[in-house]
Formats: sequence, C-alpha cells, structure tokens
Amino acid sequence: MRVAVIDYGSGNLASAQRALTVAAERAGIGAEIAITADPAWVARADRIVLPGQGAFADCARGLKSIAGLESAIIAATGRGAPFLGICVGMQLMAARGLEHEITRGFGWIAGEIAALDAPGLRLPQMGWNALAFTPGAHPLLAGLLPGDQAYFVHSYALTGGSADEIVATTDYGGPVVAMVARGNRAGTQFHVEKSQEVGLRILGNFLTWQPPPAP
Repeated sequence: MRVAVIDYGSGNLASAQRALTVAAERAGIGAEIAITADPAWVARADRIVLPGQGAFADCARGLKSIAGLESAIIAATGRGAPFLGICVGMQLMAARGLEHEITRGFGWIAGEIAALDAPGLRLPQMGWNALAFTPGAHPLLAGLLPGDQAYFVHSYALTGGSADEIVATTDYGGPVVAMVARGNRAGTQFHVEKSQEVGLRILGNFLTWQPPPAP
C-alpha cells in the first residue's frame, strides 16, 4: 500500500507520517508512507493524507504553487483513492474559505470555512474536546465511543455544511463540525496525529477503509 502524505509547506508532516506508521503496524498492514510533493507519486498513491495548519488561503496557495500537485490529488481521489484531510486539510475540502480573504477550496463538501463563533471563549479552540457522533455513523469511527476526546487547534470551522456529510461534532460554545465524509473523501478538524489512541484508531480505520467513490 502506497500512502502519500502531501508536502506543500504546511502541516505536521513528520508527526502524521509517524502516526500512520504506528497505525499500519498495529493493523498488520504493509505500507509505504511517504511525505511527498511529487505529483506522479501522488497520482499513483493508494491513499492520500493532506495535513494542514495555519490559514486557509496560505494552504491553498501552497498547494497551487507546486505544479501538478492539486490536479494529482483530484485525479487520485476521483478514481477512488481514499482521502483524509487533517485540520486545514479538512477545511480545504469545502467550497471556500473566508479567512483573511475569499479562497476557493476543492468543493468536495458543502459549506464554507468561517471564523469560529464561540462567545466568551478563548480562540483558537485549543486542547482536548469530546466527540459527539452516532455509533456506526462512519467506518472511520469504528471502535470509538461518543465522548472520546480528540485534540483541536483552530479558529475557523465549517459552516453551512450538509447534515449527511457531517460525521461528528464537538462543543465549543455550540456545535462545531469535527469530522466530515463524502464517498471516499473524509476529513477531521482535529489533529488525528496528536490525538493519541483516538487518532491512531481513526488512522488504522482509514488504512483499511474501502469506501465507494464520491458522487
């Protein structure tokens, strides 16, 4: 199995690679997990992970600055390769981001990325927060229970999303989208690579996930 961790100058790349390596070993999966910006490697990958941290616009520009990388991601996921976006990597799945400026996303899920509305609470939302979801709602959550905690660091979040694409939420002054999925493309607002056993469980599930292609 070839797993591409996309290198476009943003995200906890080494941490994501290490966490995926541990998850693969636990699942007994032989995997080549490569940090790469090579469009040809990405186009042939069996699974794609897109980490991200910082501003939506900066991450989008970083992707576009590497010739052929964005189109390779689109092509690979279009043929059915499972995709996992992490933090801003998940946000880039949306139609657009509003951080500092209006920036186009992949448009794979409904909604846009706007400033987190959390009156009276510190921003960014930083730390451990409980996940709320319906057991059995998605294969990536197999083995987890509502109330399990994941590690968040963000000031912007998905708004206007579609209920059938929102897999899990958390609470920070109100519901905040924590995980989305549509077809073979999924994303977590939280950092799976920093979420210890919960994150490793999700990554292990991702490595064995056999989703239908996105419509």
